[in-house]
Amino acid sequence: MDSSKVKKKNRVPIRALIQVASVAAGVQFGWALQLSLLTPYVQELGIPHAWASLIWLCGPISGMIVQPIIGHYSDSCTSRYGRRRPFILAGALLVVVAVLIIGYSADLGFLFGDTTDSRPMAIVVFVLGFWVLDLANNTLQGPCRALLADFTGKDQTRNRRANAFFSLFMAVGNILGFATGAYGGWYKVFPFTKTAACDNACANLKSAFFLGVIILLATTFLSVTAASEIPYDPIKKHSVVKSVTPLLSDKSETSSSVAGSTNDEEDEEEEDEPESEALFWELLGALRDLPRPMWYILFVTALTWIAWFPFLLFDTDWMGREIYGGDPSLGDPHSRWYYDGVHMGALGLLLNSVVLGLSSLCIEFVCRKLGSSYVWGIANVIMAACFVGTALVSGAASRARDFAPNDPPPASVVYAALAIFSVLGAPLAVTYSVPYSLTATYTEKVGGGQGLSAGVLNLAVVCPQVIVSLGSGPWDELFNGGNLPAFLLGAAAALFGGIAAVLLLPRPPPDFRTRNRLRRTRSSPIP
Repeated sequence: MDSSKVKKKNRVPIRALIQVASVAAGVQFGWALQLSLLTPYVQELGIPHAWASLIWLCGPISGMIVQPIIGHYSDSCTSRYGRRRPFILAGALLVVVAVLIIGYSADLGFLFGDTTDSRPMAIVVFVLGFWVLDLANNTLQGPCRALLADFTGKDQTRNRRANAFFSLFMAVGNILGFATGAYGGWYKVFPFTKTAACDNACANLKSAFFLGVIILLATTFLSVTAASEIPYDPIKKHSVVKSVTPLLSDKSETSSSVAGSTNDEEDEEEEDEPESEALFWELLGALRDLPRPMWYILFVTALTWIAWFPFLLFDTDWMGREIYGGDPSLGDPHSRWYYDGVHMGALGLLLNSVVLGLSSLCIEFVCRKLGSSYVWGIANVIMAACFVGTALVSGAASRARDFAPNDPPPASVVYAALAIFSVLGAPLAVTYSVPYSLTATYTEKVGGGQGLSAGVLNLAVVCPQVIVSLGSGPWDELFNGGNLPAFLLGAAAALFGGIAAVLLLPRPPPDFRTRNRLRRTRSSPIP
């Protein structure tokens, strides 16, 4: 039988890739609930506003540590159920536990002696649950990305398509999550959530998270039952490649193969190395011996997320302060104007998610026509233009307030701000898919481990988040407050990232299917 037909027969079908990617909807649904409901709940518990931003740092910090470690262990997991699925299931169950801890934090605090006026124990339980939730989400997401890469192999087209599906389901989760967070009557659907320690707002949060648990468990089931994984074979893997880093350069891969075939006794001694020490050296080696093309991918990813995080953190605050001219620290009407802007910003996020989903359907086609690096570069230039546009729209809103200080912003200004939210959905779709597709393709090309490579890529996401979270406040204060200084800094980072994407990113070779087809055509006899 023709080898190409065997390969095609054994390929994971598109339907299975869609099932695997569907777990992104469950994960992102929870993230959207966090963004829409947890910040008000934090203030309801009595956590000072200055500390609230520090709580959100647990996400990038846990991602910095957890994803590379989970990626390493999932690459070498010998479970008969597969390499990735045990970690996906463990992450999903851990999310359920964390959500229950957060939802019942007020009730548990009440059992430990809290009152309606003072809730120190509820705060402790909430922070614990919040950290566990972010740890669980990072445990879940890395193996999901790696599983998609495993199922697509060296086929770049299918890999881009799989990551586009993942981005699409992230958009679906965002839409459902923001819509759920906007509805305030979920406690009526789940009346048992309202207790003596948990008022309507608390019960609504608890009920919304129950919905999140149901969606996550359903999508996780779809993901882990999509297709059978090929169990990890350490003997086969050892005979092919032996190295401390999963992201090999061609030179190190070749030398490693030679060493593995000529020095068996030394290899046996290395196998006896303690697991914890081996993990440390593999993680260190992954960064120390990282090939130059992978460094370029990390560099562009870091610039992209330095651009994104100021907007993602302060987008609704920008609508409330700069567009509507409100201030939550002042009384009405300033406070009312601020929250009117925040609600309009929530609508902008919903529109952003819709465009994100629609754009995800087009990414694979556009990347095939233009190339992934050019698509990434164009997306970053669009980001830069939109962030500059926030300054222009803010200036128009300020001039309108000078003429009519007690009136809401003109409809044209609000529509322009919502247009910025919407347009940014397209580059966000690229950010959610193209870096992961390039990383998976390059890692497969050099014979690396997809789990650890996804974890290493995540470092380029979380490190900028820590920098922005800690530095955006002082940076804004340096220019007399407001959100625009951080947005304009993000515009500069996006522009440099776009230029770097075009000039530095590796150009993947043609799809292996196409190259094999050309090779067979050239080798066939002329009739």
